[in-house]
Amino acid sequence: MIAKLQCVVLDSVDVLELSRFYQSLLGGMVNQPDPRWSLDDGWATLHTDTGLVLAFQRVEDYRPPQWPDPVRPQQFHLDLGVEDLDQAQEDVLRLGATLLDGGDGKRGWRVFADPAGHPFCLVRD
Repeated sequence: MIAKLQCVVLDSVDVLELSRFYQSLLGGMVNQPDPRWSLDDGWATLHTDTGLVLAFQRVEDYRPPQWPDPVRPQQFHLDLGVEDLDQAQEDVLRLGATLLDGGDGKRGWRVFADPAGHPFCLVRD
């Protein structure tokens, strides 16, 4: 092994807004003191209860992906396991997510965008 994953970093215009969106979705603590990262107006973190850390960096000229357009590709996405796909969809839409692909009702996942336009999937556990 060469390295250990410390965090996943997402670009955003508003780092606090996006960190709070993911806190509502995953739980955890926004901007928990951690010597690995300095926190300021251009950087925020979310330490989840599972140990996963998401970081958010400000990019003033941020251009969100346009899924599934290859001209502005998704760049990355998160798969988030849920027990009840319909309830989870209601919850993330209420938090500010956008449904990108609801599927045909038969498959076990749906594609959304967070408030900054990053795609993520809700996947039935």
